[in-house]
Amino acid sequence: MTLRHDPQIEAQRKPSLVPAIVAAIASAIIPGLGQILGRAYRRGILILFSLGTILGLTVWRFKRAAPRDTGFVDIFKKALHLDASLVLVVTLIAVLYIWIIVDAYLLVKRTGTGTPMGAGLMLVNLLVFFALGWQIGQIDIAALGSGFDEGIGPIKRIAWPWEKAVNYEEDIVFPVSDIQVPCHEDFPAPPPSEPVSNLPYVIADPTCGLLSEQGGESGTVLHLEGFNFSPGIEAQIKWLDPLSNEFRQRQEGAYVKVIPDEEGYFEVDIIMPYRLLPPSATEPTYIWKIGAEQVAAVGKAYVSDELKIIIEKMVETIFIGMMATFFGIIFALPVSFLAARNLMSASPITLAIYYLVRAVLNIIRSIEPIIWAIVFVIVVGLGPFAGILALTLHSVAALGKLYSEAIESIDSGPIEAIQATGASWLQTVMFAVVPQIVPPFVSFTIYRWDINIRMSTIIGMVGGGGIGFLLVQYIRLLEYDYAGLCVWFVAVTVAILDYVSAEIRARFV
Repeated sequence: MTLRHDPQIEAQRKPSLVPAIVAAIASAIIPGLGQILGRAYRRGILILFSLGTILGLTVWRFKRAAPRDTGFVDIFKKALHLDASLVLVVTLIAVLYIWIIVDAYLLVKRTGTGTPMGAGLMLVNLLVFFALGWQIGQIDIAALGSGFDEGIGPIKRIAWPWEKAVNYEEDIVFPVSDIQVPCHEDFPAPPPSEPVSNLPYVIADPTCGLLSEQGGESGTVLHLEGFNFSPGIEAQIKWLDPLSNEFRQRQEGAYVKVIPDEEGYFEVDIIMPYRLLPPSATEPTYIWKIGAEQVAAVGKAYVSDELKIIIEKMVETIFIGMMATFFGIIFALPVSFLAARNLMSASPITLAIYYLVRAVLNIIRSIEPIIWAIVFVIVVGLGPFAGILALTLHSVAALGKLYSEAIESIDSGPIEAIQATGASWLQTVMFAVVPQIVPPFVSFTIYRWDINIRMSTIIGMVGGGGIGFLLVQYIRLLEYDYAGLCVWFVAVTVAILDYVSAEIRARFV
């Protein structure tokens, strides 16, 4: 709400319809009514609608805070008890209410000289909206501080992910020991692994046992020993089930891993994991395998497959934005002339076309590209074509509006001069309008190209092609290093395109 004090306006205002005390009482009953009776109509209407909006939002937040309670008093008490921020909101509303009453009294009392309450009233009003925004936004500074330690790891991986851009040829060793599940008197347990000189091997004790039960008893505890491993290099404990499915085991919330000592030896106790076998598994016993996987040697570096895919998708993203901008220009150019009021007001028919085109452009532009992408994914399927269609449609609406406004702001002199010669509408456009609109058209087109490049990363998240699809998948899989590579490529690409667009703009604008 803007309550601007202007002495000249105050001096011109007619005397109040009611005394000051009556104006104050009227504003106490209906906030803003006293100001209206004091002939400060705009001020009173703004106060009425502002406080009405504030009260509506406050009632909504109270009901959200105490959804199971009924009755105003019960909801009020319960909400204040559960959410302390509402106490501040209520306090500020009370201050604003009193301020409105005092403002109405002073406004009438000082008719012709103005009132100093306007600026304070606006400030309190803004404070109430800010407090409501804080409460609706559920801003929690303490949560930000407490959760920062957990977020610093992913942030670091996203900020510097380049270790994942390069892989190295690896010599991996994975010696295993057989474990029979369960122990059975008719089937002897497998013998311990035989020592192998100069080669890594593991020995498990015992070599049979029971798996853990989901939500029940823990499985057999195995004592696993490893020999002849590379000293000081991490080894991951892994299992192979009877179907040869490899999986890592968590213990105490973390994957089990060991670091061999200087002799290449390690030992660790492992609780046998929980694992389901398919219904077709009917044998009395099965052989599982447990082992330690270690990278024994590292060879030459090579570009990771993930980096290659990211580069491919980034190129796809660039071309999605480029093609959408290209098609957007083609369709927006003719539409923009139909959406320019100064060119379409010659007759009722053309004016009706102007209003129709404007309405269609506003509707299309009001729907975000990501929504259009979802629609076109349904129509044409997943892939970049859906993204191009979504961005093209939105670009036509956005550029059509910008182009038409550029046309409406041109100098009317050349138009009138050419029309005086008897030129047709098309000739007027070609020789009086086009020469004036080339610079703003180029500027708007480059700006839209930049927007389309950035938006193409977003629509990829819903299947519209491009790097956005990879980015959201990596985030869902907690692969923050690869997500960081995607972010870096997007940032670098946008920076390069910004430089290129600046050069183009300098030449044409």
